[in-house]
Amino acid sequence: MFRRGDALLIVDVQNDFCPGGALAVSRGDEIVPVLNRWIPEAAAAGVPVFASRDWHPTNHISFKARGGPWPPHCIQNTPGAQFHPHLKLPPDVRIISKAETSEVDSYSAFAGTNLSECLREAGIQRVWIGGLAQDYCVRATALDAIREGFEVHLIVSATRAVNVKPDDGKQAIEEIRRAGGILEETLER
Repeated sequence: MFRRGDALLIVDVQNDFCPGGALAVSRGDEIVPVLNRWIPEAAAAGVPVFASRDWHPTNHISFKARGGPWPPHCIQNTPGAQFHPHLKLPPDVRIISKAETSEVDSYSAFAGTNLSECLREAGIQRVWIGGLAQDYCVRATALDAIREGFEVHLIVSATRAVNVKPDDGKQAIEEIRRAGGILEETLER
């Protein structure tokens, strides 16, 4: 499954996006054990692990107080911005912070970050993606990765959707597939 030139990208598995958080994704915490099975497989194959995170200032443009659609979430250096406590990130995980200035919003882990450069410098050609939320940050990250020329494998069982509209998650998965993403359901040995 994993091979040289691959990377595992975990998108925004933060406390505020899990049950009990400020912007909780229904059953978002259910992806943690799934990802915890993929992480050691990546490590065993020598595949780097990247983890993106929202890293918002207190007055971020996406917050309702500024006219955005969301309640305050993933505020820098708060418990809500921390990765889920049961997510077993490796010691050498490469953390990618996004939307970390008040005037710039970003759903994609590629937008306004050096992720693309980091992946290219590491010789990455295929990116395996899981995380939150399927219909927002995972979708945007997967589509940007495809646009950047990476082969994208979406780990469907390691994502959950917000579903503002009931089929948003299904539509996001289909959009990723139509763009060239490869859908992976389970960890295959």
